[in-house]
Formats: sequence, C-alpha cells, structure tokens
Amino acid sequence: MAEKWIYWLKEVGQEHNDIVGKKCANLGELTRAGFHVPPGFALGVDAYNRFMNETEATKRILKYLENFKADPNDLADTLKYEKASQDIREIVEMIKMPPDMEETVKNYYAELCKIAGCENIYVATRSAGPASHPGQYETYLNVSGADDVVFNVVRVWSSTFNTRSIIARARLNLPLHYDPIGVAVLTMVDAKAAGVMFTINPINGDVLKVAIEGSFGFGEAVVSGNVTPDRYLVDKVTLMIEEKIISDKGSEFVYNPETKEMEYIELPPDQRKVQCLEDREVIELTKLAKKVEEHFGCPQDTEWSISRSLPFPESIFLVQTRPESVWGKKKKESVLGKKTGLEMLLEKAMTPTKVKI
Repeated sequence: MAEKWIYWLKEVGQEHNDIVGKKCANLGELTRAGFHVPPGFALGVDAYNRFMNETEATKRILKYLENFKADPNDLADTLKYEKASQDIREIVEMIKMPPDMEETVKNYYAELCKIAGCENIYVATRSAGPASHPGQYETYLNVSGADDVVFNVVRVWSSTFNTRSIIARARLNLPLHYDPIGVAVLTMVDAKAAGVMFTINPINGDVLKVAIEGSFGFGEAVVSGNVTPDRYLVDKVTLMIEEKIISDKGSEFVYNPETKEMEYIELPPDQRKVQCLEDREVIELTKLAKKVEEHFGCPQDTEWSISRSLPFPESIFLVQTRPESVWGKKKKESVLGKKTGLEMLLEKAMTPTKVKI
C-alpha cells in the first residue's frame, strides 16, 4: 500500500494513521464500519512528500531558511516567524502539482461529482496529521471545480508552514522545511445544523451520558468557539434528554455564493434562541454516538452535520471522530456503584428534564 498516495475513504482504516493521517484514517474507519460519512478521498503523506521533493518547493524553502535566524522562545521574534510563514507559504502556493498528480486528483474529484450526480460538487479540503493536532493546520470549505480542489490541496500543505506550526517545530528542534500531512477531500453537507458530541459527560466524566453541542449552519462555528452552542445531555441507557440549554446563538456560519467565502451571518432575533436540533435528531445522534464508541472501544469526540435537503434520519452525517482527550485517559471507578440497572432506570424515570433558555 505504501507506493500509493491517494485512496478512497473506504480503502483506509485506523491501521493507516501513518499513511494518510489520523483524520483520514478515522473517516475511512467510520465509512468501512457502515456509518453515514460524506463520500470522499484521502491524499496520503506520500503525496506531500512527492509535491515537496519533485517540485522546487523544498529547494526554495531551504534557500530561504539559510538566512533565517530567530529564537522560538523569544516573544520579540514572533514577528520574524510570521514574516517567514507568509513568505514560505507564498513559495509553496505558487508551485503547481506535478502533472500526473494533478490529473489523478482531478479524476478522483470527477468521480465524486459522478457519485453526487452533479457537476463541480462542493467539497472541503481538510488537513490530517499523522499525530493529532486539532486546529493546527487549515481547512478550506465549499471548494468547487477541479482546478480549485487542486489549488486548495496545495493550500492545506502550505498550512504546515503557518506561524504556529513553524514555531512549534523550532522549539522541538525539528526541521522547519518538512512536516508531512495527509489531506481529506470530503463532500460538503448542506448543513442546517452541525456540531460535536461526546460519548462521556465532558464536565464530570460520567460514562452513562452523551453530551451534544450544536448550532445552525456549519460545524466550524461550534468547534472554533465562535458561537455559543445549544447543549443537550442524554442518558445512554434510557435515551432520555435530561438537560437542554438553548443558547442565544447570535449568528450562523454559512457559505455566501456571491463572495464564494464562508462567513458569519447574524441570525434574525426570532431565531437566535430557537432549538437547532429536533428532539428526534438528538436521540438519533445519541444512538450513533453509542455505536461509534462501541466500534472504537473508547470514549469519542465526534463531529456531526445535518443536511437540510435529505429526509431524517439519512440527513445525519458523521464528519470526524477522535478519542475523547480528557476523561477517556483516566481510569475511572464504576459509575454504577452498588445500584442495580433497574434502580438506575427508576431513578432516571423520576428525574425531570431540565430545560434552560
């Protein structure tokens, strides 16, 4: 498999973390396990290597770095890293992919369009590092057309030279000119709502709860913390929604077809405090969360998106999952204690649902 550098998601799984990056590997694992994942393909770390070494990219970056001197631990030198990042990213983004690579990516994109039954389908190009660094590299949403897909794959590669990344490498004495990652090219979901869910209560580590956070529009609004999401707490055993906190969401993150950019649009006053999910969607997400946790064998932090154009429950897509990073690592005592399952069910039945608006 190592000689290949591009794969359909169904061709990869967790065992390919080092080949395609964790995000692609987990998306492939979800796809192969039968979960509803948007169609897509993955460029492996070998694609990054080919691009950097078969073009002038690495040579030009090394030439640039010959005269670069800065201390990554000195705040005063941050501006030097910012300038270096800008210059190196310009170098990378001006270079074209080797022709055979470009043709292959375009062919895979054409196949995605065929699967979707429409021309120039919108996709996301998402970074996928072999080690998990959520938010370190960049993602580009609503990319359409073969040329733009190719260019945005290169932009994802170029994001390995963003300021944060090169400072991190400098502090670890790693090469500044090299940080291979995979790229996921994933069909966009026309999201009416999106967000994250945890198969454990992130507040107190209760393994019998699923915590869901969501907002209108695309999920980046929730993941980035730019919108205060609605929050739902659901019991895994009874599937009862125990708590709802409906927030003033303020705005939604949507695609503007005129500017061809993603942007925050202010919600009308009468929509700001409207629940972004129907109760049946909350329950369905909880069922999916339980299945994902069971498949991966540990608590999960999963991103989801709900299409505005498909009927329920086909409308619900999973667009990423990773091990939950706080409580999942701790060895916890049994939450059940000395209560029987029946006692717990009765206790749940007697607990009123809390709704906060």
